[in-house]
Amino acid sequence: MAVEASNSELVSVVALLAAGVVAVPIFKRLGLGSILGYLAAGLAIGPFGLRLFSDPAAILHVAELGVVMFLFIIGLEMRPSRLWGLRKEIFGLGVLQVGLCAALLTAIGLFAGFPTAAAFVAGAGFVMTSTAIVMQVLEERGDLGLPKGQRILSILLLEDLAIVPLLALIVFLAPGGAETSMADRLTDVGIGVAAITAVVVAGLYLLNPIFRILADAHAREVMTAAALLVVLGAALVMQLSGLSMAMGAFLAGVLLSESTFRHQLEADVEPFRGILLGLFFLAVGMSLDLAVVAANWMKVAAFVVLYMLVKAAGIYGVARMLRTGHAEALERAVIMAQGGEFAFVLYSSAAAVGIIDAVTNAVLTAVVIISMVLTPLAMLGLRFLLPQGEEVSLDGVDAADGLQGSVLVIGFGRFGQIASQPLLLRGVDVSIIDNDVEMIQAAANFGFKVYYGDGTRLDILHAAGAGRAQAVLVCVDKAETSLRIVEQLKAEFPLTKVLARAYDRGSALDLIQAGVDYQIRETFESALIFGQAILEAVGVDTEEAAEVIEDVRRRDAARFEAQTTGGLTAGRGYFKGNMPVPTPLTPPKRAGRALSDETEDVLKKPPAGLPEDAT
Repeated sequence: MAVEASNSELVSVVALLAAGVVAVPIFKRLGLGSILGYLAAGLAIGPFGLRLFSDPAAILHVAELGVVMFLFIIGLEMRPSRLWGLRKEIFGLGVLQVGLCAALLTAIGLFAGFPTAAAFVAGAGFVMTSTAIVMQVLEERGDLGLPKGQRILSILLLEDLAIVPLLALIVFLAPGGAETSMADRLTDVGIGVAAITAVVVAGLYLLNPIFRILADAHAREVMTAAALLVVLGAALVMQLSGLSMAMGAFLAGVLLSESTFRHQLEADVEPFRGILLGLFFLAVGMSLDLAVVAANWMKVAAFVVLYMLVKAAGIYGVARMLRTGHAEALERAVIMAQGGEFAFVLYSSAAAVGIIDAVTNAVLTAVVIISMVLTPLAMLGLRFLLPQGEEVSLDGVDAADGLQGSVLVIGFGRFGQIASQPLLLRGVDVSIIDNDVEMIQAAANFGFKVYYGDGTRLDILHAAGAGRAQAVLVCVDKAETSLRIVEQLKAEFPLTKVLARAYDRGSALDLIQAGVDYQIRETFESALIFGQAILEAVGVDTEEAAEVIEDVRRRDAARFEAQTTGGLTAGRGYFKGNMPVPTPLTPPKRAGRALSDETEDVLKKPPAGLPEDAT
């Protein structure tokens, strides 16, 4: 019997892994994202699909640790000084958005005929955005470190904090809840404050010394165990005190963000985070009760549409009220329009104390899950609402118009900033354009005047003075964008010198074909300097190392010249590889002699892949 039980558990584990491994690549290939893939896979293997699992709640309970570990890693990136800098967004933007959306959603519940307490709980639960989905979207899009991503993160943190008073309020709103004494409520608050204080004290004074001792032991597995202990321990302390597990993990991460062991901790926790977060989305997909949806499909559909639209409208309204651009406000509204995992906790607590009945709990849970499923699809629809070339808010930013600089720089990222320095030091009149408003605003803080303009548009190039400039520097970081700009410039301004940054060897060849006057691969020269430093570090004389690097440069130039006519695979003979070359065990005593005319012709030909002049 024990063997059968063990086999059954193994089948479940294999089914979970197989569902994710099959579904996620397919959905990502279709452009639907990994989240929708996990949700669809969970629905397929759950109680209403293949019925490989009958209790998704048990899996969901374990999988919530994925969200916990995700927030721990986010906490590691949020240094206390950085978090303090977001205080206005957390307690300003966050409170305003949560308060307005809660009021609007509560009004929908009252209109639908819910009692006041039930309408408030239903609306407040849906206000809690899915941290897992939003953070995954921000991470995949690379927006987490940008100001707009930080604003969304601030709102999520406020929502995590809001779950605490909401859970306390449920006890008060419950039938007979008003009888709860003030002393009991103050006791709960005191326990929460004590838990936060304990986590903070441990993070400040205990964790670093402990990790230092473990590091001296040189036991990697113990360090991994200690990292998991920190995450789960902080989450457990918060949970036992009635607070959010995710908030505990985030707080632990913030406290360790200044630690010398930060990168080690992140590397140890990351694999568990990824697997458990995927498991969380699988469990959410399994939890969708299709029987309840079928029996109440009109009510579920109405609530999904109304809740998502009204919440999105509230988010958009708050963003615009605080002078956020249309594009960012609309994007935030779409990303955060769904309900979240904390709604399950809130609805379960409300059902346990009698505020809502079991059917209402199931309906509201289905509404939240369906909204989570619809979010990736809504993100796809956002592409049509915000097409390329949409007007960008230029508050505090000047558009490129009538510029007269001797040199025009297109793109002011890392490469453009360095390339412009010799010109500025020499006193050359330089005009700079970029299409990243946030970067332009940041550059202004460092004394750079950058104009807004899309270098791929011909009218912008005219307005930026490309026809009057002595030279145009194309410093954008995307190869296809750089090629498009160069083609526009050489077609419209053939007498203007165009110098471009190339992403790699292939893009450099494309730029040559487009007629660029000069191009350089962005990492080529820095890699050569790095290589020379390595030679000197291993004992090679400085002059000899410089000669070797110069030889590499000559070989690369010859290879590149061959590739301009023969394609990317030409000129291999100039490139030194590290694959072993078969050689005789002992050198031959005399040269090989052809025994036929055909063999003699073969021996006279250079080795395959080498140019004729390399033999």
